Amino acid sequence: MRAYRVAYDGRPYHGFQRQPDVDTVEGRLRSALVRLGVCERGDGLPECYAAAGRTDAGVSARAQTVAFDAPAWLSPAAFNGELPDDIRVWASVDVSEGFHATHDATERTYTYYLYAPTDADRLGREPVNDERWGEAVDALAGSHDFHNLTSDDTGTERTVDIDWAREGRFLVVRLTAGGFCRQLVRRLVSLAAAVADGSAQLSKVDRVLSPESASGPDGVPPAPPEPLVLTDVRYPNVTFSRDEDAAADARAVFEHRRTEARTTARVADHITDGL
Repeated sequence: MRAYRVAYDGRPYHGFQRQPDVDTVEGRLRSALVRLGVCERGDGLPECYAAAGRTDAGVSARAQTVAFDAPAWLSPAAFNGELPDDIRVWASVDVSEGFHATHDATERTYTYYLYAPTDADRLGREPVNDERWGEAVDALAGSHDFHNLTSDDTGTERTVDIDWAREGRFLVVRLTAGGFCRQLVRRLVSLAAAVADGSAQLSKVDRVLSPESASGPDGVPPAPPEPLVLTDVRYPNVTFSRDEDAAADARAVFEHRRTEARTTARVADHITDGL
């Protein structure tokens, strides 16, 4: 058994998990393993395959983790040879038989980059108040039944740690738990942001965390998926070994994407400033 760390830009994909007729990250991983001869053509996956989580469409990852029975020669660099540039394997570790990438994870950390200017921006969006944001986050952190912040019917009681810091016009929010319900991270961010910009009162947090169902105007839509990154997945007594060549390749790929994004933003600034 071997576990692999996978980084990817999730924006072009319809989520991580394989789905029929749409492009997903897991679908690309499987296609690469078929070309490498690690699993057979058809619908199958390698023996004992499992993944740490199922990120939504548009969500990216730095430390998605997949594990399966892998041949000794399948290094991260070899894996990358059959993957698209926006999916990079950068570390691996041999694990004991019976290891399960989903069930053995003890902590998952997501990071959300919330655009939250403290003054009104050019689009007229309401400024964010950091004090109100902090009050909402404090109320949402800890152990709660989050049934009103997910579409899941079971497993809604969770303990979530939330750390945040302001970085310019962004609030960088790190959320850690043993596991997350479907869309829980994005709805937590959405609710706290609504309190922070004044579109919801702090009392809404109490209503959402209450046993009663919150629907209609009391419901909480998910925040956009693109600013969300699966940052870390932790396993007891498992230490990943970075493949330096594969990691350098991944850094080069994402540095190129960062340059493209900055260039696109600068062009948009030029057009906006001239209108």
